[in-house]
Amino acid sequence: MKVNVADGMNYAPQGKPQPVVKPGEFIFSAAALDHGHIYGMTNGLLEAGGTLKYVYDKDPAKVAKFIETYPQAKAAASLEELLEDKETHMVAAAAVTSERCALGLRAMDAGKDYFTDKAPFTTLEQLAAARQKVKETGRKYMVYYSERLHVEGAILAGYMIDQGEIGKVVQVIGFGPHRLNAPSRPKWFFEKEKYGGILCDIGSHQIEQYLHFSGEEDAKVTMSRIANYNHPDYPELDDFGDCAITGAKGSTNYFRVDWFNPDGLRAWGDGRAFILGTDGYIEIRKNINVAADTLGGNHLFLVNGKGERYVDATGVTGYPFFGQLILDCLNRTENAMTQQHAFKAAELCLQAQAQAIDITRAGR
Repeated sequence: MKVNVADGMNYAPQGKPQPVVKPGEFIFSAAALDHGHIYGMTNGLLEAGGTLKYVYDKDPAKVAKFIETYPQAKAAASLEELLEDKETHMVAAAAVTSERCALGLRAMDAGKDYFTDKAPFTTLEQLAAARQKVKETGRKYMVYYSERLHVEGAILAGYMIDQGEIGKVVQVIGFGPHRLNAPSRPKWFFEKEKYGGILCDIGSHQIEQYLHFSGEEDAKVTMSRIANYNHPDYPELDDFGDCAITGAKGSTNYFRVDWFNPDGLRAWGDGRAFILGTDGYIEIRKNINVAADTLGGNHLFLVNGKGERYVDATGVTGYPFFGQLILDCLNRTENAMTQQHAFKAAELCLQAQAQAIDITRAGR
């Protein structure tokens, strides 16, 4: 699948193969192709050495398109055939957001680890059910937080923080503008019960990266707001959201997400992160350096006591999460991401959405 940097819905990064297993040692199957992120998830697993076996979706056209991209995949006759396959270790899926949990519960009951697109839930009740199912089955419920896991600039920033380049992280600020391109979106994308709201949806990226960069394991939402400023034809769409969070260890987070990415920008969103530490700071320009000659992203700026440094992180780190996840599934370890971390990010985005002040629709 050709990577289109202008199309966020179908943005599927590709990296250099970094296999951690031999062919056939880790088999996964894909289901519920409702969001284009399934292609990024599949790319990552294949590059890490995973073997793709089955694909299933109730829409034959989506299955045909998937098999055109990944001809090694076999069309399963039903979801049951895929889930009951004894060779499949993991089910990777990008279902309608409100349906992701139910599919995950079925996958775990079938003895599979589950890898879902973000956001993993739309309600706290779903989160509670998934937590309970993980306890019952010992299976994984992993989440594709792509704006960190599939961005080399963000991965490199994490390494620099771990190496003490900016001291202790005290604040993370994130900006996540996205291009709406409404005609290309499915109907469910504009139904709040199904997509969960902007803070639940794309806000999940921001909260997950904050927890990762700060090392916080728990936090509290102190402010959140949503609005529909300019999309009256889609009354259930939040086209703006922002949020402030305080971590249990004392760090802070602020982020803004929106659907106002201008058509004139060459990328689907000018995603940025600013990480302040006690000894320096990092800025990541994830997708583009505005008005520069080159289109590429992964621009990292580091300032600390040693001086100023710029790094083009493209091709520097690769995408280690996917190989680590495969080995975690085989070895029952938690090196890629802990289950607690994946669920805490989901919990905070659900809380932020639930308690958000609705700026433009309050009282209507």
